[in-house]
Amino acid sequence: MQTNFSLTALADAHVSESEKILRACVHCGFCTATCPTYLLLADEADSPRGRIYLIKDMLEEEKPATPQVVEHIDRCLTCLSCMTTCPSGVHYMHLVDHARAHIARTYTRPLPDRLLRGMLAKVLPFPGRLRLALRVATVSRPIRKWLANLPGGAQLAAMIELSSSFKRRRPTRRLPGATVDRPRGRVALLSGCAQQVLGQNINEAAIRLLTRHGIEVVQPIDEGCCGALVQHLGYESRALDAARHNVDVWTREIENGGLDAIVVTTSGCGTVIKDYGFLLRNDNAYAQKAARISALARDITEFLHELPLQDGVRTTGQVVAYHSACSMQHGQQVRDQPKSLLRRMGFVVREVPEGHICCGSAGTYNVLQPEIANRLRARKVTNIEKVKPQIIASGNLGCITQIGAGTGIPVVHTVELVDWAMGGPLPDVLGRRLG
Repeated sequence: MQTNFSLTALADAHVSESEKILRACVHCGFCTATCPTYLLLADEADSPRGRIYLIKDMLEEEKPATPQVVEHIDRCLTCLSCMTTCPSGVHYMHLVDHARAHIARTYTRPLPDRLLRGMLAKVLPFPGRLRLALRVATVSRPIRKWLANLPGGAQLAAMIELSSSFKRRRPTRRLPGATVDRPRGRVALLSGCAQQVLGQNINEAAIRLLTRHGIEVVQPIDEGCCGALVQHLGYESRALDAARHNVDVWTREIENGGLDAIVVTTSGCGTVIKDYGFLLRNDNAYAQKAARISALARDITEFLHELPLQDGVRTTGQVVAYHSACSMQHGQQVRDQPKSLLRRMGFVVREVPEGHICCGSAGTYNVLQPEIANRLRARKVTNIEKVKPQIIASGNLGCITQIGAGTGIPVVHTVELVDWAMGGPLPDVLGRRLG
């Protein structure tokens, strides 16, 4: 793609990087075949190629974002399927992140949109605030009725219901990590934000698996949000601050006891942490440290796949539909390891038709764009149910929540199934189905 940026514009490191990405695009259109919004809406402006043209025009002319551009960029799920499809290696993720930051700087959103986005940014990355907000909404019927009238309110209500069910089963708290005698390795396990409140059982399963195989697990008390949520909302400076904070926290762990990996059980977080080196590339104080942290980041299934695992101790054999989160298969390019682990544990793994298409979760997308998200969920659930699974497995809490709201088939994290097969407790959501 030809570009015509001014020398003044190219002096900005973000613009210079985006210009390189734009020039890599050859207009082939392969990306349109795998873009969820284009498949649903059939609008070129809601395809990666169309959005690239909109971003190019906006950045090249140094224009403020317009309502039309904002609408089409907002509809992007950042599923990154286009990056898997692209034969030219266009790094769409970095381009759309830049576009969102530009929108946040140059466009004033309508008040309801600003309020919703502000609430998400100020609540979801902070477990204490999220826990309090869900408790208040759970016991207050008027607040829940008010939420239902907001854009995305139905999705927030579903989150409240899920939180209530988890709280009845086990307390929400930060796990202390675990030490082992004669450890063969030492890792930091990301606690996560919403996952501390909605899915603590996932990290509990990961800790049991890791310590069972001689891996010492640490969870630094001052670790914070990875920054993914605010980055996708366009709040660039907040995302960079979150990255710097975690780089400092994990660097101290490296210096004080060493780390073989930073293990992540939420694939959306993993994609961003693996990108810290890029995000902080222009920060002289952090560039080298951030690159080291990114190099250590591993999805839990990646890390387990590299270990000499013991065999499972339970007879399994259940049919599992594995849903690969977009951030896993497209963002991190982790595809075979989760399925390999499940098969090794005795599960029958079935491929899901259109497995490369997003379920509609996409961080806060199902709250901000509920109509499209619900259509994608219905399409995903239909495809999953075609393979007649007994269980659905995924490696991302957002996907688990999104898909679980549309089907009666139990949805669990991959690591919970592996842990159960190796002697851990039956995952809560399975209840008596497999007991």
